[in-house]
Amino acid sequence: MAELATIARPYADALFKASQADVHAASAWIEPLSAVAADPQILELANNPSATAEKVFGLIQGVLQKMSVPVELPTSAQNFLHAVIENGRLDALPEMAAQFRAHVNAQSGASDALVYSAFEIDASALHDVTDALEKRFERKLKVVVKVQPELIGGIRVVVGDEVLDTSVKARLEQMKVALAA
Repeated sequence: MAELATIARPYADALFKASQADVHAASAWIEPLSAVAADPQILELANNPSATAEKVFGLIQGVLQKMSVPVELPTSAQNFLHAVIENGRLDALPEMAAQFRAHVNAQSGASDALVYSAFEIDASALHDVTDALEKRFERKLKVVVKVQPELIGGIRVVVGDEVLDTSVKARLEQMKVALAA
């Protein structure tokens, strides 16, 4: 994946510099755009030599319009998407979005936190978990929760390259190793 990161870096840097006036507006369209670009069928069409850049652009715009929360691309977003498609870099768009998000987080002093939970977490519990994690990691966190029933119970948190695993599955693995030793 280092190659995609290398390809994505100049695009993410340029997008961040160009959107300094309102990075939150750019964040609002880069995330859904990234999700659409990650779709295997969209990538298959984009990599098809007979598909024109305009056809791929139109398809992506159509998908964005049909989303549960329709996304209208401003002119700057359209220009960015045109450049990505014309340069054959649509497959790197999710990585561009991730690097852009990292720039935004660095500017605001925050980090992304991915919380894996065995069960859905309600809003009040998520607020408590977020507060505890912010104290633990000593920074503001933007928390995203993903359900993983195989954890059995507890949570697993990933913040950058740091991992905090308090899941039942991890504890069972620790016990297994201790008993086998």
